[in-house]
Amino acid sequence: MHNHQHTIHKHCHHTVWDNSIEPIQSVKPGESVHFEVHDASGGQLSAKSTAQDVANMDFSKVNPVTGPIYIEGAEPGDTLEVEIEHFGMMSWGWTAIIPGFGLLSDQFPDPHLKIWDLSGQQTAQFADGIEIPTKPFPGTIGVALPEAGAHSLVPPRHNGGNMDIRHLTKGTRLLLPVWVAGALFSVGDTHAAQGDGEVCGTAIEAPMEIQLKFKLHKGKSIQEPRFITPGPLTTDLDEQGYYVTTGHSDDLMTASKKAVEYMIEHLGETYGLSDADAYTLSSVAVDLKISEIVDVPNYLVSAYLPQKIFK
Repeated sequence: MHNHQHTIHKHCHHTVWDNSIEPIQSVKPGESVHFEVHDASGGQLSAKSTAQDVANMDFSKVNPVTGPIYIEGAEPGDTLEVEIEHFGMMSWGWTAIIPGFGLLSDQFPDPHLKIWDLSGQQTAQFADGIEIPTKPFPGTIGVALPEAGAHSLVPPRHNGGNMDIRHLTKGTRLLLPVWVAGALFSVGDTHAAQGDGEVCGTAIEAPMEIQLKFKLHKGKSIQEPRFITPGPLTTDLDEQGYYVTTGHSDDLMTASKKAVEYMIEHLGETYGLSDADAYTLSSVAVDLKISEIVDVPNYLVSAYLPQKIFK
């Protein structure tokens, strides 16, 4: 059976969620669609960029998503299933500290930029002796909102969007609530690797192509996205164990900040990294976990550093 495949080119993109944006293609459930995706800077950064280019970025152009596409038969109250089938080749990526953005933005007021060579496809070198296994996924993936008008792409919402879930990798099936006729699906913000939390505000941001397959669950309603992974989550990182810092507070944000601050301290003391390098490395390789959310008044967040990245 011939499976007709659509390609959605990267010039077909938008930089806000707005349910009045006209779809550029209509797709039947069961069809695979190939998307070309811009990096999160929308092409403002290149492999030759410097920290000054980060400071000069136009934020109205960031996080472009490719789409929207109209899923035939999708109606409000349905659930759209999106299977992540394939990612194309990667060439380069970037991780930045953007002034005013990120978990520790008050402590890192200056722009900072790390350019990655992704031509090896399987791993990306952070520095001598520090290598990150790549595991591509789309940071932003979602459907149009029921509310009219333009809505920023930066925060995730009940339509999905900029969820930055690092387990939306090949084989994962994402379930999205449908809010408008045709769902009006878009995808962008592809990442080569990221830790849970994306603490400095950026992952390994990389332009790439992604292939997705759509399925419709009629009359099955969910309030917010869910997803099903095809197998174990972090086998590429687990085998040499983890170094874990913890932070406690009566506030989860404060506990998270403390855990990351202590991780930056550890990376500086143990591997000689500058604070800015340790912060960006944490964003692409360290996983935040809520260890405890019941022992009031204090909650506990842990930051997990996979030892395998150190050669």
